[in-house]
Amino acid sequence: MLLILLAGVAAGALNAGGGGGSFVALAALVGAGMPPVTANATTTVALLPGNATSAWVYRRELEGFQRPSPARLTLASVCGGALGAGLLLLLPSASFDAAVPWLLAFATLVLAFGKRLTAALRLGQPGPATILAGQFLLAIYGGYFGGAVGLMMLAFWTATTTLDPARGNPLRVIQVAAVYLTAAVIFVFAADVLAQPSQLVVMLGGAIIGGYAGAHVVRRLPAGVLRALVLGTAVLMTGLFFVRAFG
Repeated sequence: MLLILLAGVAAGALNAGGGGGSFVALAALVGAGMPPVTANATTTVALLPGNATSAWVYRRELEGFQRPSPARLTLASVCGGALGAGLLLLLPSASFDAAVPWLLAFATLVLAFGKRLTAALRLGQPGPATILAGQFLLAIYGGYFGGAVGLMMLAFWTATTTLDPARGNPLRVIQVAAVYLTAAVIFVFAADVLAQPSQLVVMLGGAIIGGYAGAHVVRRLPAGVLRALVLGTAVLMTGLFFVRAFG
């Protein structure tokens, strides 16, 4: 339980910064014996309050789009998150178990090379409908798995809008919270996240502490230190899941 609490604190703090908290939370719950699908759903529910806490800290620093509006962007996140959560519950659990290491590897590559990819694929200024469609697809991924989805959002916004990525973190936190909100509601009622309530409550409490404290601390950390911390965590957790799957 102490390890789950510490994982929750770390996950909340990481999500308040550059993202990547789901790597830690998912690994801790699976390590505690929880099935991967249930662990993924529990991670989404447990990290939601931490994301909401970070969003509250960032509320005065929010910078969004003019077209589409932040409200329409959030609506796309909510709808996509619900669809992704539904896919997680409807698809066979064995397919998710097999996909987890590869999803983690994909998310890690995005963490490592997202900025270079964004620079290489600079897309100019597409219309609001294109941006909303892209946000909806990212939200589906976020509801289904969620690893590095916040960084993917930042990369996508940087490639398609004039939003400065250095100022996009508050908006990222808001949109990830929107994805987690609808997914969490679905998981609470349709998944087995309440079957082990003690683990859920412990991680949830840790995520709230980490989300609130992390949002304050992250703003004082050098960007390079934060990026190295998030990427190092992603690489470690990806390696552990590959060892678990194929070792």
